[in-house]
Formats: sequence, C-alpha cells, structure tokens
Amino acid sequence: MTVATSRLPSIDLFAGAGGLSIGLRRAGFDTVGAVEFDRDACETFASIHPGVDLRQCDIAAVSFREFPDVALVAGGPPCQPFSSGGKRLSAADPRDGFPQFIRVIGSVRPQAFLLENVPGAFRGECEAYFSGVMNELRAMGYSLAMREIDAADYGVPQRRRRLFVVGMKGRTFVFPEPTHGPCRKHLWVTSGSVLRRDAVIGDPNESIVTYAKRPDPRPSPFDGHLFNGGGRPINLSAPARTILAAAGGNKTHFVDTNNEVPPYHAKLLRGGSPRSGRLLGGRRITVRESALLQTFPPSMRFAGTRSSQYRQVGNAVPPLLAEAIGRALSAQLLV
Repeated sequence: MTVATSRLPSIDLFAGAGGLSIGLRRAGFDTVGAVEFDRDACETFASIHPGVDLRQCDIAAVSFREFPDVALVAGGPPCQPFSSGGKRLSAADPRDGFPQFIRVIGSVRPQAFLLENVPGAFRGECEAYFSGVMNELRAMGYSLAMREIDAADYGVPQRRRRLFVVGMKGRTFVFPEPTHGPCRKHLWVTSGSVLRRDAVIGDPNESIVTYAKRPDPRPSPFDGHLFNGGGRPINLSAPARTILAAAGGNKTHFVDTNNEVPPYHAKLLRGGSPRSGRLLGGRRITVRESALLQTFPPSMRFAGTRSSQYRQVGNAVPPLLAEAIGRALSAQLLV
C-alpha cells in the first residue's frame, strides 16, 4: 500500500494495541512516541511498531519535552467515563484522560491533534464537561472540526460509531467524505467477507450461546434480545455490530452456523413460546475474527490472556478508518 512521500512525526497517547498508529503510518505519519498503561497492550503495540519510543506507564509520568517538532498528537482517552454502558461520571471518573490529553497538547504544541472517543462524550450530562475541554483546546489556538463517524462508511466491516475531533492551527480540518454505504460509490463491506459460517479462524471460543428466558424481538432477527448476554447473532450479509471490549464470554457476538436464528425470530413474532437451553450451532467469534472485523492485519497477534486480547481489539480504532482520516489530515498538513 502506498503512503505519502513526506513523513510526519506523531505521538500516540493511550495507544492500546496500536490500531490508530497502524492506520496513521499507512497515511504518512511516523509514530515517534507512544504511551500505554496496560502491559499486554504494550507488548502487542511493540510487536507491530518496532522502534517506537513506547512508554508503559501512567501518561501523567511523561513530560513529552523530549519529542520536539511533532506534527500530530493522536489518541483516544478511556471512554468509560462517557460510555452509555457505564455511569457516565465524566470528570468525576478517575479514568478521565482528557486533562492529560490537554496537558500534552499544551506541552508539545503540535501542528494538529486527533482525538477519538464515544459519542456519549458530548451528550447529556457529559456535554458541559466536554464543551469545556473543547474550549481549552480552542484557547491554545486550534480550530476544531468534530464529526460522529460510523466506521462502516469507510470500508470497515463493522458498524462502529465514534466521535472524532481534529484540531489544526491556521485552518479547519475537512473530514474525508464517506466512501461506503447506501447511495455511495461502494456498498458497505459485509462481515461475511471476513467471517466464514462453516470454519473457525483462530483459536475457538468455547463460550456457549443460550436462549433468553424473556426474549425481546425486534423487526430484524439480528437485533433485540433473543439470547443471554450482550453478544448478538451476526448478519453475514451486513457489517457486524460494534465489537465490544468486554467480549470473551456472553458479550461476544456469534455466528449462527445452523441458520437457526431467523426461523426462531419469526416464530416469536407469530406469538410462539421462547426456547430454553443452548443454541445449537451458535459459535462465538474468536479474537482473530474480531481483529479482522476491526481491520487489523491478518498476521496480527495479541499478547496476554484471552480476555485481555478481546479487550485490546475492542478498544482499538479500526486501522482502515484511521488511515482514511490520516490521509486527509496529512494532505492538509502538507499543503
């Protein structure tokens, strides 16, 4: 894959397994420094980004003064303080990474920054806090562009909505236009382009799928709550649902290898009785399959326990999406 001819130095904060840096590297950026607290994620990051000055520590312990002339600071502070799946404590949550992100921007003064988080960061009770963070970044001289993006709109075989904020000095960033989806140049990339109904890719996940005692069917057999846990059946003819960082057990999406889900869903809509026990043919997707749905390279290997590997995959920015945004950003920085 071709990259820009002029390389731009960047720093990756809250780097995780390195998905953001993979995409940015393809787009013409060279990650010169990275910080990540989790040991397993650091081991994974180092395996795919050899030579990067990677610090395994609390980001508060790094001054960043040793990284002069950085073009881009990128990162996704922990989303738990803002996620709809949590308590949404924002600034009251000790995991809030926005103050450190602001500190690094103020210390490094890059030409631009790229910030990724969940859409809930700027909604409801979190909106006032998030607005204050944005005002601090504007006060440093950055013009901000903000967009909620679905990764499927850029060729990722997964519906994954995330908020991206890009700050630039002297101009306002223009996000690349979506390339995939209804009425666009390309159709969405399906999960079936990655997953196989009749074969497992990677080490099998033995977690079973069981019927919900009180199912809540929706118009689509792949929505609603028909089975226990947060994992849902995957429609191989469409992008997958968002890969969760809490996957590994019953929050892992699954392939319906026997095609049992659509007729069961139809039976429920007709008023039929719920089933109990195990869904025969319900196969939870593996770490490697989850990583492929995130567009990590097929050869990518993740360090740590199985739950740690699922967490690293689920927390990552899809490299293909990072590349699309990174290409637009590098082109606008080099003008």
